[in-house]
Amino acid sequence: MRYRTIGSDPQRRREVSVLSLGAMLFGSLTDEATSFAILDRYVEAGGTFIDTSDNYAFWVNGGQGGESEELLGRWRRSRGVGDEIVIATKVGARPLAPGTSYTDNPEGLSAKVIRESVERSRERLGVEKLDLLYAHIEDPRVPLRETVETFAELVAEGTVGLLGVSNHWSWRVERARNIAAAAGLPGYEVLQYQHTYLRPRGDMPSELSQFGAPGYASSDLLAYVHENPELTLVAYSPLLKGAYVRPDKPLGKEFDHPGTQARQAALREVAEETGATINQVVLAWLMGHEVPAIPLVGASSLAQLEESLGALDLELTPEQRAKLDAAY
Repeated sequence: MRYRTIGSDPQRRREVSVLSLGAMLFGSLTDEATSFAILDRYVEAGGTFIDTSDNYAFWVNGGQGGESEELLGRWRRSRGVGDEIVIATKVGARPLAPGTSYTDNPEGLSAKVIRESVERSRERLGVEKLDLLYAHIEDPRVPLRETVETFAELVAEGTVGLLGVSNHWSWRVERARNIAAAAGLPGYEVLQYQHTYLRPRGDMPSELSQFGAPGYASSDLLAYVHENPELTLVAYSPLLKGAYVRPDKPLGKEFDHPGTQARQAALREVAEETGATINQVVLAWLMGHEVPAIPLVGASSLAQLEESLGALDLELTPEQRAKLDAAY
């Protein structure tokens, strides 16, 4: 396993593995025994960065979420897991009532909701401090300053370590960070967006995700991270939920353009040259890109996790990277 540092404050920054494990469906669609086995293998391989949210997975049983955090709490206690594992969670997209959704009834990012949600997440996870807390989705109803100041207060109180943001407009991220900087407060340093090798079209309404802002890491966001080295990009759904290799998982309309075919061909060529799988090439490309990302991979079986772990041993040559980058 390889590692990198997230966060810039010497008192709060953490070293995490360059491959993160998503626990979205643990405790719901993925049963407890399988979830524990995947978590154990990930840690055995040197993994130290696990991702969840307070709303995972409300859509499975029509509830409000929390199953993933609860399972991680049980796993932590049963294995004696401590501060060596960084667990990131999120606030803002939990439905306020069973049977509703964050698209029409989200908890949002008010001071009251953030504090109440953080307490519930701490209890479910069985921790005194949340290692990394993301603002999960946009909440235009609440002033940015209120959200920024509440997050910073939680850091000062010792209940949250690092701060992150997901699925927000780039300009809103910059504005939030400026508010924090002007007040001498900690701000967002970890940015989690959907990011992969294939590039989505930028001229379609579908690029506006269900979160109310671009879910994909836009070229603007990538440039922003590149120019601000204190920021870390975490790439969720890097393997497009199996769409790279599974005929039953078709690509979305956002990838319906000629560049997709060119990039798929380049992927196949590099996979053949290296003897790696297409998924492994995608992950290796992300980890070693000019704007390096931490891929956030899901797994519902040990075999899926092993394939992702295999990407850590894949070293793409400069020529192979150039071939991948040049395909449009």
